[in-house]
Amino acid sequence: MSAGGFNRLPNGSVVVALTLPRPGQDGPGGCSKVRVLVHAVNRARALTRLRNLGLRAVYLRGNTEPPTPDEITAVLHHPDGLLWRAAPGSREELWHPIRALLRPAVG
Repeated sequence: MSAGGFNRLPNGSVVVALTLPRPGQDGPGGCSKVRVLVHAVNRARALTRLRNLGLRAVYLRGNTEPPTPDEITAVLHHPDGLLWRAAPGSREELWHPIRALLRPAVG
């Protein structure tokens, strides 16, 4: 189950924030969760954007962890409208584009 939430913006679009298991990382070692931010026209479209990237089991149940104002600002200023960072995130870690999360591991 993923924790998350959303905020509706004045223009009608939404920012959805989800805490998800990190793709391709098994076990308790290291950071096993990521915080993903999506800017979209509505909640359904935001979840569809993630599912189209291969994150199939993504659901938003409730609004327990909506995006913070800093998270909203970050995703609105990114051209793709899709960002992630380790969760729980430290304020020192920068946001990463979603393609960096889904890239296959080299090695």
